[in-house]
Amino acid sequence: MNDRTLGVVGLGSMGFGAAVSAVKRGVATWGLDTRAEARERFAAAGGRATDTLAELGANCDVVVVLVVNAAQTEAVLFGENGLAATLKRGSAVVTSATVDPALPPQWEARLAERGLWLIDGPVSGGAKKAADGQMTVMASGRPEAFAAAGTLLDAFAGKVYRLGDHAGIGSTVKMVNQHLAGVHIAAACEAMALGMRAGADPRQLYEVICNSAGMSWMFQNRVPHILDGDYTPLSAVNIFVKDLGIVLDAARALAFPLPLAAAAHQLYLATAAAGHGAEDDSAVIKFYAALAGLELPAQKEAA
Repeated sequence: MNDRTLGVVGLGSMGFGAAVSAVKRGVATWGLDTRAEARERFAAAGGRATDTLAELGANCDVVVVLVVNAAQTEAVLFGENGLAATLKRGSAVVTSATVDPALPPQWEARLAERGLWLIDGPVSGGAKKAADGQMTVMASGRPEAFAAAGTLLDAFAGKVYRLGDHAGIGSTVKMVNQHLAGVHIAAACEAMALGMRAGADPRQLYEVICNSAGMSWMFQNRVPHILDGDYTPLSAVNIFVKDLGIVLDAARALAFPLPLAAAAHQLYLATAAAGHGAEDDSAVIKFYAALAGLELPAQKEAA
């Protein structure tokens, strides 16, 4: 049993899984979300739920911030009654949203002025791995930050990579991951649409590719959403509009060309413009379906 307390800000698909995994591993865990239903679910799973940063900050030694973007992260850290003002000195904050790698070093410096430590710790693995406590954490930060976090990173992660002794490196590695993930999802949707247009049975096509050299983790994970006609957003199209935008902005600053990422970004933008931005990122196939007049599998009615 760990005698230190973990906080999780943001009980979405990733944050909820991380928080519940920590509870299952015997860690006293607080969870915060603006949605009452998310707090109620977490409380039912054995966690301590709150809707105020002040209460969470006053009760936690390490806080993982699993919100959507940089703006939300900054609000949690430095907004009114944010963590910078409510955590006790010596506590650690793990920022896990996908953000511009230039931002975490700024947050690290501002928190240090308050006697707090920052771990730049983006995560990967999706909702299932989060629920299983098997997320990958791409972490960087000062040695003192890791000492302050202790074993609490292991409470919700399967693998914790220590990538460097200052913030920013973790977000750089996550940026590369998102480049690949975004391109792979777009490619999976394009490939499935091509096969369907040519007359292949989509379920047979999926099975064959999953056992062939063309398979990727994203193909294997996302295509079942297409086959089931279920575009409930586990990760939305708009997430990759944001994330590939971050990738392209960073590459532009480095004067580095990314033609594949740029093409994929345009596909997510086109899908969002067609009204599917809030749907699962596999909805990119709907862009191709509209172009080619394809009939996609329909969602089965619940029994």
